[in-house]
Amino acid sequence: MSKLLNLSLLLLLIGIMAKAQPVPGADENIPNLITFGADAETSWGDANFCQIIFFTVPENHTAPIYIKVYDPDCGNENDELQGEWNTETSFSIYGGQGSCSNEDAKKLNLDGDYDEGTLLASKTFGNDPEYDQKWYTFGPINPSEGEYLPEEGGHVFKVIIEGVSGDDGNMYQLYMSTKEDTQNAVEGGYAFYYKYTVRLHDDPKEVSHIYPYINDSTIVSIKQTNFDWDNDGWIIVRSVATAFHRMKISNDDEWATSMYNIKPEEYNTSLDIQMKKHPSGNIRNNNVVIYFENQYGELLKSYSVPIGGVPKYGGNPTVNEL
Repeated sequence: MSKLLNLSLLLLLIGIMAKAQPVPGADENIPNLITFGADAETSWGDANFCQIIFFTVPENHTAPIYIKVYDPDCGNENDELQGEWNTETSFSIYGGQGSCSNEDAKKLNLDGDYDEGTLLASKTFGNDPEYDQKWYTFGPINPSEGEYLPEEGGHVFKVIIEGVSGDDGNMYQLYMSTKEDTQNAVEGGYAFYYKYTVRLHDDPKEVSHIYPYINDSTIVSIKQTNFDWDNDGWIIVRSVATAFHRMKISNDDEWATSMYNIKPEEYNTSLDIQMKKHPSGNIRNNNVVIYFENQYGELLKSYSVPIGGVPKYGGNPTVNEL
């Protein structure tokens, strides 16, 4: 990537408003992240029982930060029961050299050194009622303990969530804050990820979104891959250049892929990947996995708040079907 593109992206990232720290973000309209225990069936919607989220603290922010988890335990109405509550989930925060730049941390499969770096904090939760629908706070954490990545504009922390044992689904949310006892976003901070495992809405009127950013003019196409969509509804691409482009969805316990060709107007903008249920609403509690790659097989970043804002289509109405 050219220095000019790096600078343009960095300026956009710095300009993200402080609301960027919740994961899932407000603009994504996704109810929860979900991670199943290691003994679960993949047909319940989790391909590898692990999720990795990255948080960036701007270089000029030197005060301590806190990384918080909402409802970290597995054992209440916000989680998915399979038989009896028997699941343990670990939440681990990493910083230091290689923690976020190591390519293994950006891959779908848990191969190699995905957990490289300095372990700063970790806690494993079971069926712990004291944490039901409450925040658990890691910190204070010195921002300098994150891996310094100039292309990200500051220090980056890696949060690994793994289903240690059991077969239930643990639903939760994350937040980066400047305060221990309240959710007070780090100004200019942001979160990103390469793969998302999430719970979709039951209400067909709700639309969820993911916002991959097209930051490199060498990208000519992206491949969208999803898992265990239960053939429920649609995945649609909208952008500054596309009004509607439908992508393939998977069946139960299966993978599906489809391609989307990038248009010149879409460089240095976010795509709006919209996830809609079928109007019948027959499929409930649908947990899915989704990620995006460029034509070289490299995973693309998506941001919890879209860089540059939610893209608005500016052309003549067009419809592109598979």
